[in-house]
Amino acid sequence: MKRLVLLLIACALAASGLTGGCERPADCRFAAGALPADTLPPGSRHGAQIPIDHVVVLMQENRSFDHYFDQLFRENAPPERRLAPLPPNPDPTGGPPIYPFRQASLCEVADVTHSWNASHQQWNGGRNDGFTATNAVPQDPSGSRALGQYGGADLPYYYALYSTFAMSDRHFASLLGPTYPNRLFLMAGTSYGHIRNDFPSEPDQYAPSVFDRLTEAGVSWKVYFSDLPFSSMFARVRAFGAARSVTIDQFYADAAAGALPQVAFVEPAYFGGPNDETDEHPPANPQAGQRFVAGVVKALFESPLWPRSAFFLTYDEHGGYYDHVPPPPACAPGDFAPLLRPGDVVADFDRYGFRVPFVLVSPYARAHYVSHRVQDHASILRFIETRFDLPALTARDANADPLLDLFDFENPPFMIPPALPEATLDPDRSEACVGAPFAPATDPE
Repeated sequence: MKRLVLLLIACALAASGLTGGCERPADCRFAAGALPADTLPPGSRHGAQIPIDHVVVLMQENRSFDHYFDQLFRENAPPERRLAPLPPNPDPTGGPPIYPFRQASLCEVADVTHSWNASHQQWNGGRNDGFTATNAVPQDPSGSRALGQYGGADLPYYYALYSTFAMSDRHFASLLGPTYPNRLFLMAGTSYGHIRNDFPSEPDQYAPSVFDRLTEAGVSWKVYFSDLPFSSMFARVRAFGAARSVTIDQFYADAAAGALPQVAFVEPAYFGGPNDETDEHPPANPQAGQRFVAGVVKALFESPLWPRSAFFLTYDEHGGYYDHVPPPPACAPGDFAPLLRPGDVVADFDRYGFRVPFVLVSPYARAHYVSHRVQDHASILRFIETRFDLPALTARDANADPLLDLFDFENPPFMIPPALPEATLDPDRSEACVGAPFAPATDPE
């Protein structure tokens, strides 16, 4: 009763404009070490009851859900259900409010800031109105690029992939912050307190990760990297060397030969020119990343392992791009407090980051399905734990949604892979990216 009264008070304050919003606290009843059988609803599948023998995970970079897929719903909405415009952000130069718009260029004039401090300012207590102000730079004084969006003509392969298989419109980054901490949450359910793109300290490099849990359980795994394996931040992963971290060419060979491990992490190219870098991090051409993902999916489609595979595609964080849904409360990992420096926004790991794209590609993926359950990167980790009956690493993954609603295990719709469009680079727009001026983020950490 007390909890309900407090919630009603918070809602009343929100309605009067005295707080940023009315929200329900996260349900954090489970702790590190919890087994899937202890956390799942009765009758849920886990372990060998799930007919997936090969899990493939690919995390791209720095795109928000609205930035890529707000237009997916607008383009497919019938006239009688036309969607209302998304809320604007104020123009820091004093002009009229700036609304989301279709971006003409595939490459940006300047990076879009997404540090711990900038992300919290963009969130602004749930108002989600700080994107323009935090991205005001001489090349873009109004910061309007943060509200740019792409559509089906820009990302035709992605629009077909996401609308064919099972996607989510409530998949959040794990924290309001940049790349490294969010990728650590994917692999360990925690960032060990890190809120910047810095390397874990010596003790943290040896802290448990999903790779340790898989090794202890005798579950095979590999990392397939294009130019640099992020997983090498873990000392015990480095110790395996080439036995577990191999180049991306080996992924295509292993897929064709039916030799993929039970769990595979695939990593894009983080470096190169705008049309060669495949991680989609601005100023990279997103069509280059789209083409890379299409190659990975095609290899799975053609693999003899396809009938027992699941491929998860998501993005580490929003990259500074606008999203209109306020990140809800989350379960703190319960191990480390944020490593704050003087001047940092004072906050904890008890809130998700902004929404990012997410799709499940599998014979068992529900067709044309959109999940509305709150998820984050630890949900992918929890699915791996659920499939192989592994204990949770932290309170975050112990309480994470395990993504089971995206699957149809009884009537798999895609045992025969569907036809998808080619993923190509627009020659004129790609050429415009070459040599285009680009300014780094003003708040890069």
